[in-house]
Amino acid sequence: MTKIWKSASTYLVAALISIGASYGTYSYLSNRANYGSADIFNYAQDFDQKNVHLASLTADGYPDFTKAAESSIHAVVHIKSTVKAVETAGRRQRQMVDPFEYFFGFGDRGGSEYANPQPSVGYGSGVIISKDGYVITNNHVIDKATEIEVTMNDNRKYTAKLIGADPTTDIALLKLEGNDFPYVPFGNSDDLKVGEWVLAVGNPFNLTSTVTAGIVSAKGRGGIGAGKPGGGDMTIQSFIQTDAAINPGNSGGALVNTNGQLIGINTAIYSQTGNFAGYGFAVPISIAGKVVADIKEFGTVQRAVLGVMISDVSAVDDINPEKAKALKVKEGVYVGGFADRSPAKEAGVLEGDVIVAVNKTKVRSVGELQDLVNRYRPGDKVELTINRNGDTKSVNVVLKNSSGSTSVVKKTDGLAAVGAAFKKLTEEQKKQYGVSYGVEVAGVDDGGKFKKEGISKGFIIMKINNASVSSPDEVEQIIDAVSKSQDKGLFISGFYPNGRTKYYAIDLNE
Repeated sequence: MTKIWKSASTYLVAALISIGASYGTYSYLSNRANYGSADIFNYAQDFDQKNVHLASLTADGYPDFTKAAESSIHAVVHIKSTVKAVETAGRRQRQMVDPFEYFFGFGDRGGSEYANPQPSVGYGSGVIISKDGYVITNNHVIDKATEIEVTMNDNRKYTAKLIGADPTTDIALLKLEGNDFPYVPFGNSDDLKVGEWVLAVGNPFNLTSTVTAGIVSAKGRGGIGAGKPGGGDMTIQSFIQTDAAINPGNSGGALVNTNGQLIGINTAIYSQTGNFAGYGFAVPISIAGKVVADIKEFGTVQRAVLGVMISDVSAVDDINPEKAKALKVKEGVYVGGFADRSPAKEAGVLEGDVIVAVNKTKVRSVGELQDLVNRYRPGDKVELTINRNGDTKSVNVVLKNSSGSTSVVKKTDGLAAVGAAFKKLTEEQKKQYGVSYGVEVAGVDDGGKFKKEGISKGFIIMKINNASVSSPDEVEQIIDAVSKSQDKGLFISGFYPNGRTKYYAIDLNE
């Protein structure tokens, strides 16, 4: 297994999509209460003291994790996901198995595309977060599953319903039928400190109810390629890094603090062998909590965008040494450009500005900016503190979604499903391409259907369902109409600037 670590020291992010990469937190703007596992699902639990245990010491003076382990182990479940074979083109075809899935807990899956049509079975972990049976897990644990079976620590078994999933953050929300389930209350991952003790609870190698201990090795860790080793759809740049042992089967399990509170969802490891090598990574509950709250309320994650192209200040010297010399700060996020319909540009942010804080919280890197901005939904207002030629200024920005709107999107919304933004062709572009109409794809969302089908930024759409398009409004109207019709198929034709003609078929039902 090759290393999954990738350097994140220099990169330029088109934040029309990346800043709206759909991972967020449990805190809202000033007039909104912080999330907790109780708040998300409207329970008046207030983190009952019977479910929260302060760390204590043994008689020998060592940390005692027994109460924290006992309070969380009964709410961490074993997940068995089954993918049934599918039949295509007159022959039975087995679901292809991504080899990276083995690394993340699908140890029992295998075979080739045309192997015997037997069901494919995989295993992982999940965390119950409410009394009425909502469960957080990783998307890759249940991806493409046709059956999901959950086994409790006391061996009770349930068939779980998939409420929704977000491949971008590798988080999914399940529901168990019943009530009065044990649950793990949310902690505050923002308050974690490097060196703090944490416990990883899960089912490695199908060994149920396993607890390991370690410390927080780093916070805000990015660049690991995320959902799958070596790359994938997930774009989180803010993992909790821990040396608590995490192995295949731990995916979707709990990372808890010594109070027995959920502060992360174990997701990935750094390894050359596929097994634990000292470095594990968890999605902070500040991200996972917002994701599941959105999925439960809206059916899809709300993506807030600034609409800026950014890089770390430390990377500007590699991108443009002359501009780097003019900067007056050593930390922050450099604004190198803007997307169309950029809310940051509309609010007065200029190219060359350095964002140093969001709502008074210091920003030192692109990952931190992404984390902070995505704590909010379209329509929320954030205060950016910027350094402009040595002067500090405050700019209030109303965040928007990738379509340039402040509206909340629903799962049934066609535009939310395709996950793309569009831009009208300029007269110069029309002359260059030799066309009289067309619409450019200005950006694609990692979790949307455009990205899934291979449509990239820069693609020129000529026709949708045989209708010529000349403006973003026309594209959006067609997509919206199709999403509300019985036949939810989009047939798109166009070309890339290099002249390559392409045709795409997208099913909004899937």
